[in-house]
Amino acid sequence: MFGKKKKQEHTFDRGTLEPVIRCSICTGEKEAGFRDRRTGEFRGVQLIHTDRELAEFCREWGIEDIRTIY
Repeated sequence: MFGKKKKQEHTFDRGTLEPVIRCSICTGEKEAGFRDRRTGEFRGVQLIHTDRELAEFCREWGIEDIRTIY
């Protein structure tokens, strides 16, 4: 009842969305999210501060390979 909450896995349309890390060239701030393959529009999901947060994001969304865009 009061135990540790299990994180829910999420899904996304792999045909239309590409998982990416958007990184600012000025500040270095990183945000994980999805880029629409057709329009190029980015939808941010989570700010990334550490490698651990990135690994957790990839695990939650079932992502094995993710690229960085600037």
